[in-house]
Amino acid sequence: METYIALFRGINVGGHGKLPMAELEKTLDGLGLKDIKTYIHSGNVVFNCEDANKIALADKIRDAIRQNYGFAPNVMLLTSEELNKAIALNPFPEAEDAPKSLHLFFMESQPSKPDIKKLDELKSDSERYLIKDKIFYLHAPEGIGRSKLAAAVEKKLGVSVTARNWRTVTTVSAKAR
Repeated sequence: METYIALFRGINVGGHGKLPMAELEKTLDGLGLKDIKTYIHSGNVVFNCEDANKIALADKIRDAIRQNYGFAPNVMLLTSEELNKAIALNPFPEAEDAPKSLHLFFMESQPSKPDIKKLDELKSDSERYLIKDKIFYLHAPEGIGRSKLAAAVEKKLGVSVTARNWRTVTTVSAKAR
C-alpha cells in the first residue's frame, strides 16, 4: 500500500465548494481508500491505497465528489515520499520559524515556459522564491495576502498549482507517518 496526500484546491474557501471533512472522508472510504486522515477544512487528506496510478486515482476522487456534491475540485496527489522530499528541499530553512510566511505551491507539472522576468518584477523586496522540481517555494515575510507575486504565480508559471503554508505541509507530513 502506498501512502498518498491529496491536496484539494478550492474547497471550503470563501463559501464556495462546501464539503465538510466528515463527508469527504465518507466519500473517500466509499472508494476503498484506507486510514483516511484530514487536516483543516481546506482540503488536505492523507490515506493509504493500493492504486499506483496517481492520475487515475485523482480522477476517481474528483468524479466521486462531482457525483455526490455537484462540483469537481482539482485534486493533486503526492506520495508521502514526494511530500517529504519537498520538505527536505526547502531553500529557506530560516523561514521555518514563521510557518505562515513560507509557502509551497505544488504544481501539476513542470512549467515549460515560466515567465521568470514577470515573477521577478512582481516580487517585493522582502520576498524570495525558488522553483525546484514541481514546487514553487515562496517566502513572503509580509504575508501572502499582500503578495502580488503569490497572486500571479499560477498565471506566470503557466501550470495549475495549489499552495500550502509550511505549518500545513509539515503537519500533513506528520499525519502521513
